[in-house]
Amino acid sequence: MSSTYPTALVKTGSPVSARRAGAHTPELAIQVDRRAAVISFRTTTGDQIQTADWADAAAVLSAPLAPWRTFRWWYGQQHYSGTYWAKTQNDHVIYESRLELARLLYADFEPAVTSIAAQPFLIEADVDGKRRRHIPDFLLSTRNGPIVVDVKPRHRVGVPKVAYTLAWTRHLIEDRGWDYEVWSEPPPVELNNIRFLAGYRDERRINRDVLDAVSRLDVEGLTIEQAITAHAGLPVPLVRSALCHLLWCGAIATDLDAPLQSTAVLRKGPNS
Repeated sequence: MSSTYPTALVKTGSPVSARRAGAHTPELAIQVDRRAAVISFRTTTGDQIQTADWADAAAVLSAPLAPWRTFRWWYGQQHYSGTYWAKTQNDHVIYESRLELARLLYADFEPAVTSIAAQPFLIEADVDGKRRRHIPDFLLSTRNGPIVVDVKPRHRVGVPKVAYTLAWTRHLIEDRGWDYEVWSEPPPVELNNIRFLAGYRDERRINRDVLDAVSRLDVEGLTIEQAITAHAGLPVPLVRSALCHLLWCGAIATDLDAPLQSTAVLRKGPNS
């Protein structure tokens, strides 16, 4: 692994524990008329637009969603837009900033997430007597139900206009019984580790025979270095790649809040 990555498997440091990032939004007193709220979304079938009353918003969960809006490029733009190939989707998902890309990485890494939709729908509602509109950043389908995500830098969460939008959006989303998340900057080292492992997310890029051999190893309590040594007859780069793929897909696990390294201790993962 290239030593230019801060998360390269080097022989220094100690094991760490995994965690996730989020942001707290201020509590605001607002009035939202649920009866007048509607949800609109595009489908991948002929780019059709569908609109439903908020009471029927669950229709969005089974629809083949296309982004409500797509990003634009222009000279001198301040944000970083692009597409990310998500293993969860086996397809590309758009993002409008590096922070959104970070949230995409976390979603793709999370075993409980079963689908990811960017710019999934438009919400319109009467809030404090005025018609408001908002497009969340992501809709995540998970084994525990849907999560609607807005991604905001931590320093902007408390800005009055932003906080107001997030507050009435939370009010509507949670009224549906869905989870709502405002996501800000994650721990940098953890993000670096997940970004590094994402390079091994596509099983088609991993040697099949080596992956099968590494998958049969009981890694409980072994360090990454010991797991590599246990396959002395196989090329080290291929074994290391297979271990990184298994870490990505949750077949094995280690703590990720310190730089990933050869002394990191492995254990069975949630998908083992």
